[in-house]
Order: sequence, then structure tokens, then C-alpha cells
Amino acid sequence: MAKKLKTAANGQGEKMKRKDYEKELRKLQVELCHLQEWVKATGARVIIVFEGRDAAGKGGTIKALSERVSPRVFRVTALPAPSDREKTQLFLQRYIERFPAAGEVIIFDRSWYNRAGVEYVMGFATEEQHKRFLELCPEVEQYIIDGGITLIKIWLEVGQEEQEKRFLKRISDPMRQWKLSPMDLESYRRWYDYSKARDLMLDATDSKHAPWHLVRSDDKRRGRLNCIAHILSSIPYKKVKQAKVELPKRSNKRQYDDLASLEGRHFAKEKY
Repeated sequence: MAKKLKTAANGQGEKMKRKDYEKELRKLQVELCHLQEWVKATGARVIIVFEGRDAAGKGGTIKALSERVSPRVFRVTALPAPSDREKTQLFLQRYIERFPAAGEVIIFDRSWYNRAGVEYVMGFATEEQHKRFLELCPEVEQYIIDGGITLIKIWLEVGQEEQEKRFLKRISDPMRQWKLSPMDLESYRRWYDYSKARDLMLDATDSKHAPWHLVRSDDKRRGRLNCIAHILSSIPYKKVKQAKVELPKRSNKRQYDDLASLEGRHFAKEKY
């Protein structure tokens, strides 16, 4: 009974079936394509920030969001640890240089909020740097919005039990082990330190002009759908009328046997 009550409290209920998920995802991905054409046609600039604990589902959600649209429009940015040179720059400098130009949607797989999360919890930023960041961040985000950029901030919220399951899968599955780093293991150990850092971040930066929206992600499929639906509802896009496309007639000018010319070439062995 306790387990059932906990599931209900998380608001997830029974996990979504794959068939239902794929059906709904396709509908949303069609809308993302309409959004893409509107962004290109209007020269809109959009930033989507994804934050959350390790194993909260950021990668899978970003993949679902971006897999059916152009990577030239929906650009995913996942920055590594700062270089020695970048450490001497203004903190936001390396993020700002990746902000969108006209007709682009920039997706940050973790962002400047590293300072409020991993850097603060792991001691890479001082208390003073952390405090200063939280004070300045709403002002900087107001500047971003005043500059004509649509800023959407997503926090994926995963529970302790689900995070543990996902970490155990990463440990045992060779195709997921690359996702597991010493920093991930340390974040697992410091659950409540990260909870406190999250709460401080939300208190300081959940502003009227740039609010955070939390998405429950214990059920990955529901979380992805809810997240994409929220993003679509946050942008006032309209369906752009497309010119009808017809395949042109192939020209037979300079026709020759272009299959015969491939004989004797090195083809990959057909094992399947």
C-alpha cells in the first residue's frame, strides 16, 4: 500500500505503454516540424534549457524532441567542463556565444545553471560565486528575453527509487555504461545536497519573466510527452503554408550504365 501511495504522490501512476507513447510522440513531432518551419520563416530565436539530476532523463527527452527536425535549426549544445582559458572568462561567456541566431532553437543539455547545481554541490564554485550567480541570473535572463529570445527552462524531476534503478542499469548494460561517470556516482551519494541546491536555485531564479517548469520523469515516456507538449504550448507558432512540391522529371541526357561502373569496387560484406 505504501508503495502505491508513493507512486500516486509522484503523479505518474501506471507507466505508459510503448504503443501509446509512440502514437502520441508522432503527433507531437509533427507539430515540432510545424514549429521548425515557423521559426525559420519568422527568424525566431529560442533557447530551451534542460536541467535535472543525473539520470533524470534529459538525454532521452532531448532526443525525442530533436530526432525528427533539422539539426541546423534545433541545435543541441552539451558543453564539456570548461578549459583553463574558459575558467578565466565571465561565467556566462561560453554559453552566450552559443545563443541562437535568427531561425534557430538552441537546446542546452545542462546550462549556466551548472553553477547552481554540480559546481556548488561539488565545491567547484565558492559560496560567494554561488550567491552572486543566483542574484544576477534573473537580471541576465531578463536581458536575454528583452533581446527578443524566447527562453524556456525545464527541470526534470526524478525520484530516488527511479534514479537508483537507472544507475543500476547503467552499471550492468554495456550500451549505457558510457553515461556513468565518477561525478554521477558522487551525485547519487549526495542526493539531499542536490535537493537543497535545487531548492535554492528555484527560490532565486523561478522568476515571472523566466519561470521554471518542472516535469515528472519517473515514467520516461510520459515525461517526454509532457515536456514536448509544454514547449509547443510556450511558443506562439503558426502553421506555415508550404509550396506544393513535385519531383522533377529525370533527365536522360548523358545517360550511361552507372551500375556497371561499380563492378569490382569494394562493397561492405553483406552479413544481414
